[in-house]
Amino acid sequence: MKPNSLAVHAGRSALGNAHVPPIDLSTTYRTPHLEEATANIDSMAEGDLPMSNPIYQRLHNPTVGRLEEAMASLEGAESSVAFSSGMAAVAAVLLAAKMVGKHVIAIRPIYGGTDHLLSCGLLDIDVSFARADDIESHIRPDTAMILCETPANPTLMLTDIEAVVSQAQGIPVLVDSTFATPILQNPIAHGATLVLHSGTKFLGGHGDVMAGIVSCSEEWAKRIRQVRILTGGNLHPQAAYTVHRGLQTLAIRVRAAQQNARFLVDKLVQHPSVARVLYPELSDCDPHGVVGRQLRGGGTMIGVVLREGYSHASTVMSAVRMFTPAVSLGSCDSLIQHPAGLTHRIISEEARKEGDITAGLLRLSIGLEDPADLWSDLEQALETLAHMHSISAK
Repeated sequence: MKPNSLAVHAGRSALGNAHVPPIDLSTTYRTPHLEEATANIDSMAEGDLPMSNPIYQRLHNPTVGRLEEAMASLEGAESSVAFSSGMAAVAAVLLAAKMVGKHVIAIRPIYGGTDHLLSCGLLDIDVSFARADDIESHIRPDTAMILCETPANPTLMLTDIEAVVSQAQGIPVLVDSTFATPILQNPIAHGATLVLHSGTKFLGGHGDVMAGIVSCSEEWAKRIRQVRILTGGNLHPQAAYTVHRGLQTLAIRVRAAQQNARFLVDKLVQHPSVARVLYPELSDCDPHGVVGRQLRGGGTMIGVVLREGYSHASTVMSAVRMFTPAVSLGSCDSLIQHPAGLTHRIISEEARKEGDITAGLLRLSIGLEDPADLWSDLEQALETLAHMHSISAK
């Protein structure tokens, strides 16, 4: 099936007479046959799926399993493993990587929480931050994984996945594809080993659920499930149901919001208060020709760099009326936030500088409102900057 059909039907193949997938909230399951239950325990302890009995919700849950099946189908992967948040998923993958080696290579910019987790020392992992064109010089005998995010949070920087894989010398490559969604990008088709999504964003799509999902080979899924069992980062069945339901409208939401984003980009590039617009379909944002070859469209996220830095960014965030000033992204409504002061505040100033996360950068997540209304809101907010200039001139 094509993506539109997969988004609607994946993970719904074994519902019996039910039209809508049921929610299984049970925390434990009856085990009247001890030998059978023991065999299931042994199977899941090795990272396999249960043979017949989930035993306990921390080990497996059927509702979560249906979402995992759906995401594996959408990403063209053998398996998926779901978690209670994107950060729980990142942490689990990194801990699974430690089964292979202690060293990880990461390409900045990446989400601030991921950057901080890599650099704070909590997981006792050695990290080298590298440019996308200089990975080979950082490879060590104990390098277990190469991590990148494309389009990157928050600058929309694009990384050529195939170019990274070609330098990796067989080392697994993890791609955070949250901004793209499976509708616009499938990293495994370009050689990546693992694909990460914050399901909190586009997959759920309505700003009311948290989730993280990793799609990969069954070999990697077994390692990651073992970590999930030990650390308890499971996705709740109600949340799994909500994300799975969100997948049905994923394709139409992404494409409609993408059209809105293109409309706003055309307006923003002409505004005198805007120094630069960051959007994958702009030629200066895609030096390696990723759009059309790897990324099927520019997506719904826009970076706006204002000429006067922090003070202007703060003013615009306070002046918008339809845009919601808030972190996160991928909802039906449009959001605006200041990465250097919020999502990437926790990382070092050096890391922000390396990732080109400046004081004047605003990140816009474009929703499903009428584009004319969205532009009217942005335009009036930007006009407050001109008003500030005229007052200061007097």
